[in-house]
Amino acid sequence: MKAAAKLMKVFITRRIPQEGMKILAAAEGCEVSQWDSDEPVPRSELLKGVQGAHGLLCLLSDKIDQEVLDAAGPNLKVISTMSVGFDHLVLSEIKKRGIRVGYTPDVLTDATAELTVALLLATSRRLPEGVEEVKSGGWSSWKPLWLCGYGLSGSTVGIIGLGRIGMAIAQRLLPFGVKRLLYSGRTAKSYAAEVNGEFVPLDTLTSESDFIVVSCSLTPETQGLCDKAFFSKMKKNAIFINSSRGAVVNQEDLYDALSSGQIAAAGLDVTTPEPLPTNHPLLTLKNCVVLPHIGSATYSTRGVMSALAAQNLLGGLQGSDMPSELTL
Repeated sequence: MKAAAKLMKVFITRRIPQEGMKILAAAEGCEVSQWDSDEPVPRSELLKGVQGAHGLLCLLSDKIDQEVLDAAGPNLKVISTMSVGFDHLVLSEIKKRGIRVGYTPDVLTDATAELTVALLLATSRRLPEGVEEVKSGGWSSWKPLWLCGYGLSGSTVGIIGLGRIGMAIAQRLLPFGVKRLLYSGRTAKSYAAEVNGEFVPLDTLTSESDFIVVSCSLTPETQGLCDKAFFSKMKKNAIFINSSRGAVVNQEDLYDALSSGQIAAAGLDVTTPEPLPTNHPLLTLKNCVVLPHIGSATYSTRGVMSALAAQNLLGGLQGSDMPSELTL
């Protein structure tokens, strides 16, 4: 009698969209266990669940550090994260152990870029304030300057980090009649010519932009990049938008800049921590629009992310190509 093929143990840290689960259910030789909840896995359950696992499918909210890797043990071959960001993974430890990493770039670019533009418009044209005035009875007779905001036509937009998502944001903003598009980052990008992007030092971008959009990844260089010195260089009527990572911004300095009138308004899809406590000072400000990190939240995008995360996981388990492997 032929011996049964050894089962590969897989741990999934959360309920994920069905598209990914179907792929894993159809895969032979996989024994899947899952933290079956829409809420994050408690640390103790994560450490228990990864024991002896060959593959781990995780989310942005799961800190995968040395303790988790030690708990998993030497079987662990692949970590697949259902995210484009990977600052929750301790890559130095993962690399040391020869573990492969899959992630989900590209597939959420359009959804995140659309949401960023929506956030920019909602902030600059004061949409949440307007909705509130209608509901609370603050809407009376027409007044020339009531709820006036700032328009994109003829403006200068600065994008910090012209990667995939930054480029997609630029492409969507241009039809609004943006006059100049500035960008800063580590290097000039050849594809910036498609959006007439001008590569400038960060100080130039900060002082000349009417709208600043942060779209860079979180690295030691970008952590706390948008601080008191940064906001002090911005125009008084400038709008600040962040849809990258909360830790790129010093939130105390942003609060001071917004409450003192140093800058006009801010729109954030990302904060630190997430969720932001309901008593956080930023939430007391009318000129700050905060969303609950919904950049990639369209049904189709989340389905595709789930499927790609599952395919990455299987590629890693089988020792074959992964559709989106992170180069370590």
